Amino acid sequence: MAKKIITAIIGFGKAARVFHAPVILTLPEFRITKVVERHREESRKYIPGVEVVREADVLLKDDDIDLVVITTPNDTHFDLAGRALKAGKHVVVDKPFTTTSAHAAELNRLASRMNRTITCYQNRRWDGDFMTVKKLVESGSLGRIVAFESRFDRFRKERRRDAWREKPGEGSGVLFDLGPHLIDQALVLFGAPEMVTADIRVQRDDAVTDDSFELILHYDRLKVTLKAGMLVRAETPRFLLHGTSGSFIKYGMDPQENALIEGRSPNEPDWGAEPEHMWGKLDTEIDGMHYSGRVETIPGDYRGYYQNVADAIQGRSDPMVRPEDMELTIRIIERAFQSSEEKRTISI
Repeated sequence: MAKKIITAIIGFGKAARVFHAPVILTLPEFRITKVVERHREESRKYIPGVEVVREADVLLKDDDIDLVVITTPNDTHFDLAGRALKAGKHVVVDKPFTTTSAHAAELNRLASRMNRTITCYQNRRWDGDFMTVKKLVESGSLGRIVAFESRFDRFRKERRRDAWREKPGEGSGVLFDLGPHLIDQALVLFGAPEMVTADIRVQRDDAVTDDSFELILHYDRLKVTLKAGMLVRAETPRFLLHGTSGSFIKYGMDPQENALIEGRSPNEPDWGAEPEHMWGKLDTEIDGMHYSGRVETIPGDYRGYYQNVADAIQGRSDPMVRPEDMELTIRIIERAFQSSEEKRTISI
């Protein structure tokens, strides 16, 4: 049996507490030994026997640590990931990978030189609804896809004044927060787009960073629309696909995030399964016959991300979230801001 991957986490806010630590703890390949918390010791409540340190340098100097997970504010990702790589660690960076594509390329080159794995936490590839959409696209059940829409909408009338994501600064705002998930899913399904047209706005009265966006990714004979907003009270489709044979529409969010917030474990039976009323509806033609009805959602499982990280570190496979994916995602965000500012379509 391969030795455990000794893991440390830098930062222990919601990202680490909800999305990273609970998932890592369910996999036997990992053991979390250290967490960086500047002022508190929250991680002790969730991770048995963990050592809390105050500075990242303490764990970077620990030769026993194999993997560093970075869950700090977006503008710190590049510096911390670079230091971890130079210390000989494998690295997982919470999304967004970096705040510039130049920084993304630099980290990827450094990881290659150091012969270390670096990857971005694109856990939404393991959302059940996205896994279902991916299977439908790959199966050809809808024919050739001509239009794809994906959106994360919320209703939050006022900004959270204590949240760094909603304060002015590098890497703040909703496009850097939710955009990486939507863009990454589009890249998995359809590859690199040719151009982007973007409309990025500040809609709430007290907002000081972007809180709404619409991105159109241009492909040959395919239009991909990605949206997010903070003033969307009515339910909107999570996914909407139209193809030459039919359509698929899906409402509701993958249940894993709420389950993790509630303190539940991915080891539970039926983890990630959706109730029937949340299943998407398919209306298409299969073998010359019309079909209209529900499609059972594939159960999501964020453990798949960290299982792949373990396999990559131990030499059994390549990272599924590839360096070129991470760099391209940030480049699209950069081009989107340029498109919105200049009010024109930008080549990617």
